[in-house]
Amino acid sequence: MTGSAGRTGRKDDEAGGKAFRRVSDELRVRIADGGYPLGTELPSQNALAQEFGVSRFTVQRVLTELGNEGWIESQQGKRSRVVRNQRIHSAAPRASRSRHPMTLGPLIAEAFERNEVTLDIYTLTSESLDTHIHAQAERIRARIIAPERIALRMVLPSPSVIELLPYPRGKDPGDDARLLDRLRGITERHTASLRKVLGELRTEKLVRSVEYEFRHVSLAPSFKLYVINGEEVLHGTYTPVERPVMLETGEEIEAVDVLGLGATLTHHVRDGRPDSPGSTFVDKMTGWFEGVWTLLTDEARAHAIASAHAD
Repeated sequence: MTGSAGRTGRKDDEAGGKAFRRVSDELRVRIADGGYPLGTELPSQNALAQEFGVSRFTVQRVLTELGNEGWIESQQGKRSRVVRNQRIHSAAPRASRSRHPMTLGPLIAEAFERNEVTLDIYTLTSESLDTHIHAQAERIRARIIAPERIALRMVLPSPSVIELLPYPRGKDPGDDARLLDRLRGITERHTASLRKVLGELRTEKLVRSVEYEFRHVSLAPSFKLYVINGEEVLHGTYTPVERPVMLETGEEIEAVDVLGLGATLTHHVRDGRPDSPGSTFVDKMTGWFEGVWTLLTDEARAHAIASAHAD
């Protein structure tokens, strides 16, 4: 049985690690959003393999990665147990959320229940955003929600900055290139996925107006920022940690990396009082994003140079 799983697992990997990454992304978001509450056990490896249509070998690799990232703990002969989830602290929790811990999934879902959805995002890879946008696309296809307009603006680090980031870095400097390749791969995969899912909503006329634009800036991200419908802000720092990082090949590398999806986020709301802490923070961060978007991104600077030459 083990040999069979290993052979199937190699087929998963030979397909570019797509099966591994698909399962890893989905389980990570489920844990972060409380789908598997803190302290509970995940389904068995066999059950997960059956649910996702992958080999048990692939599931084992996924659980190893989630363990390395600190989401779960695994013991021989026992199911993996959830030991961390996404934490969002809010000074103004909504009544509808007050009975449950606040997580990113419901916040994004609520934003998409409006006629117009605007998202301004500053992030390292767009990994978690991609999964949540796909979840909302499924709700749109199922006619559960029907927004008339979706507008996404996202700022990512410039490719030239990726090379200079102090993370991820291997304890052995010889591993740095492979770790950076992994980071680039994660970013490229999820930005391409976002373009595809949003483009399909527009092409298939499931949403009347769909706009999305990704820009790049020569800044090393020390925090992630979500501005939701111009009224709510999620802000969280990228915390450096030492942990094993799994490559697509299954090899583990000891590295200094940052916590992104699992980092604690703070939630701020524009509450109608101009001088309140929530409104002040939302105003400050929306202004920061607008300044970066229009003045500092590579695309904005290129446009300014082209316009100057045209004059």
